Amino acid sequence: VIMDYRFKTKPFQHQLDALKESWNKEVWALFMEMGTGKTKVCIDNMAILYDKGKINSALVIVPNGIKRNWRNELKVHLSDHIKYRVGIWSASPKKEEKTELEQLSIMADDFTVLIMNVEALSTVRGRDFARSFLLRNQAMCVVDESTTIKNHSAQRTKNIIKLSELSKYRRIMTGSPVTKSPLDLFSQIQFLDPWLLEQQSYYSFRARYAVIVQRSVGSHSFQHVVKYQRLDELQEKIKNFSTRVLKSECLDLPEKLYTKRTVSMTPEQLKAYVEMKKSALTFLEDNKMMTAATVLTQLIRLHQITCGHVKTDDGEVQPIKNNRIQELVNVLEETDGKVIIWAVYRHDIQAIERKLGEIYGKESVATYYGDTKDNIRQSIVDNFMDPDSDLRFFVGNPKTGGYGLTLTSSHTVVYYSNDYSLEVRLQSEDRAHRIGQTSKVTYVDLMAEHTIDEKIVKALNNKIDLASQVMGEDPKKILFS
Repeated sequence: VIMDYRFKTKPFQHQLDALKESWNKEVWALFMEMGTGKTKVCIDNMAILYDKGKINSALVIVPNGIKRNWRNELKVHLSDHIKYRVGIWSASPKKEEKTELEQLSIMADDFTVLIMNVEALSTVRGRDFARSFLLRNQAMCVVDESTTIKNHSAQRTKNIIKLSELSKYRRIMTGSPVTKSPLDLFSQIQFLDPWLLEQQSYYSFRARYAVIVQRSVGSHSFQHVVKYQRLDELQEKIKNFSTRVLKSECLDLPEKLYTKRTVSMTPEQLKAYVEMKKSALTFLEDNKMMTAATVLTQLIRLHQITCGHVKTDDGEVQPIKNNRIQELVNVLEETDGKVIIWAVYRHDIQAIERKLGEIYGKESVATYYGDTKDNIRQSIVDNFMDPDSDLRFFVGNPKTGGYGLTLTSSHTVVYYSNDYSLEVRLQSEDRAHRIGQTSKVTYVDLMAEHTIDEKIVKALNNKIDLASQVMGEDPKKILFS
């Protein structure tokens, strides 16, 4: 069956193996590390089932930052012989988005895909829209980055598990199904099928795989997990309905893997961005004699707004409500091991340090930028390179830390922000990708759509194209388009 399917993009061997193992299963978990192409496997799976007349639609539930990535991935990977239509949920859809969503309710032979952000399923409106879609169709229901439903008591988790009963096929996808404890697995597996586990409630599951003691602090009494047990048994159960793929095992993957995460702008950011853009244009129109420094100042201010802050004329930095740090946390939740995070602005580096310290503990994060004292810089690098160290996140400015350092203990690099320097970008990439690295390295760029973020990456790509032409090499790209 698989060999009869007309692939639009040729699968790697590990993708083909995953597809052969799972394509006709009603429920399956794709536990594939970031960068190994789990989205393509899922899209090919949908297409094969559609060709076989098993489904006519798919509901894809994703973190907000990758809603539009899914539209792009469908365009790239869905076989050309399949006509399809897609709608992306938005609480306040634009005219075009609203029309696309309305079209989904009209019955047609086209393969129909509804993409919803997981947060929308916390709301009655979002839940009811998804329910109506599933009732009208024979659907596959997918939760991409399924750790977003690991909290068994969250309303969105309850709603999504209830909705899953209306689908014909179900898939969960994530690179790291266990981000904090084995108990993270319960809700993800419940979404697939409650009967996959003997324990029908979270508390019986916890009692089976965790050792709990009763603790008291003052008048407050609570149950505390002190350790986990029977994990070999749990692992054997999971193998029956999952595929596990590690980058280190994929011999056919390229050495560098690039992906992006879309960050939606808050209303506060959009307002500030539009006002700053209008102000900059007015400034440019009113001054015929412009210096390069003046133009750069305007661009930097726009870029700062997309990152979540703005620097006033008197030098004061004011934060703007934004989704960027939360999207960074979403990426880290999907990632195992140590991570390098590059950010252009001092304010962002400090904000990232505070946020990660709150979530993972202060010992888990260190910063490396202009304010970092010279006498502790080497110890930060040494601790990051030590596999037994608690230091997991290296947060740095690429101009400061992007040269000369060896940071091969990490195979994931996140660009919280970029600047226009190709040299800085390539040098900072190579802190992880150099002699001593034994794994493929994944580079993740956080980008706000239709903003200067995209223009910066486009400029970097153009510089790479030009450099490749001069050197007589094949064109390279930082990001997929």
